[in-house]
Amino acid sequence: MLVVLRLISFTVNRLPVDRGFSLKHRRLFLFFANMSAATRVLHRNLPMLLLRAREKMMERFRPLITAHGLTEQQWRVIRALDEHGPMEPRHISDICTISSPSMAGVLARMESMDLVIKERFAEDQRRVLVSLTDTSAELVRVISKDLEAHYRELERKVGPEIVERVYRAVDDLLAGLAEEDK
Repeated sequence: MLVVLRLISFTVNRLPVDRGFSLKHRRLFLFFANMSAATRVLHRNLPMLLLRAREKMMERFRPLITAHGLTEQQWRVIRALDEHGPMEPRHISDICTISSPSMAGVLARMESMDLVIKERFAEDQRRVLVSLTDTSAELVRVISKDLEAHYRELERKVGPEIVERVYRAVDDLLAGLAEEDK
């Protein structure tokens, strides 16, 4: 294989530029032709694919979230607290994939907006329990109706089977990676 690529590379170097082979095209072809099998990545870039999928999804949902004066991070915190109940900041950070230093700022702003309540544990004043306020519970109720409409539109566009397969695949991926971490 490598011999064939070297032969192609030798031939391409001799192609005249005036016959439609621009210098840019020759360089690009040579770059790929000179790559050895050891330097080629055999798998697609899964992290980048997941990021692209996330961004495509957020293009649909971001306007809904920002229309209610929330950032994506604030909405993730509200959803996590709505689904899991009151939690400590480090658990919210884990669920929402927000770093602890960022979470401190997010929660401080959310508290000043009356979206969350932070209460210290009686037995350990260093620990804090974060809960939703009535304001954020109402936001969940209002936004959820529109979110469901967005999800129905997504299912109409790509099919409910695809959406369910993506849920299962991501759940399986996260479960497999979580077991590896133990």
